[in-house]
Amino acid sequence: MAGYPGTELDALAVARNYYRAILAYFTPYVGRRVVEVGAGIGTFSDFLLKCTKVTELTLIEPSDTLFPVLQHRFSGETRVKIMHSYGEHLSGSVAADSVVLVNVLEHVADDSALLRVAHSALVPGGSLLVFVPAVPCLFGTLDKHFGHCRRYTKALLSQRVLKAGLRLVRLRYFNFPGVVTWFLASRVLKRRALGHLDVWLYDRWMVPLISKLERWQEPPVGQSLIAIALKQETRGGRGETHQLP
Repeated sequence: MAGYPGTELDALAVARNYYRAILAYFTPYVGRRVVEVGAGIGTFSDFLLKCTKVTELTLIEPSDTLFPVLQHRFSGETRVKIMHSYGEHLSGSVAADSVVLVNVLEHVADDSALLRVAHSALVPGGSLLVFVPAVPCLFGTLDKHFGHCRRYTKALLSQRVLKAGLRLVRLRYFNFPGVVTWFLASRVLKRRALGHLDVWLYDRWMVPLISKLERWQEPPVGQSLIAIALKQETRGGRGETHQLP
């Protein structure tokens, strides 16, 4: 294992409204036993613990540099278990009501394999909650320096999720203005990092308004994609699918 190559985690740690907006879509589908793959420095993990009914949270983090950060951050939290892994042993060691992948899938060369592992870790009726960068033509210097392998289209993400054996129940764009800001930063200005002040200002003044508008009406395109999928639960041999309470 090696250190995480990206530089965005510390900058995005101040984006509280941004993470709350993502969690608002996930919350109805979050179960009690949750696995977050690629937990990073634990920013979204903290939101999961504070804002939902989670009783067990397993954090998977392969980076040698980030794993100790997670250990320190959640050292006093009895609901949290931390695994130093890429998630390859997840299916045999964890039974999860929900698997969370926030800004993770784009870093994985074989994203289909990771989704298959997530599927095997889920209990019947469990939920897969995914957040990824969208619009491949936005791929630029920021993506390269953050270690992204790709940006997703709706068609590509849908295909990956369905191929893993999950039923897609929601797929939508997120953060319409971010398409412009990312294009300028990554394709025009060729930036290699996100500025803390830039992130804080965008999160403080733009995200609350954007999230309200986009909850009301999905934008035609967005900087990111949100996907929610369920594992089939068969009852009485009829193959019914049931959502988590």
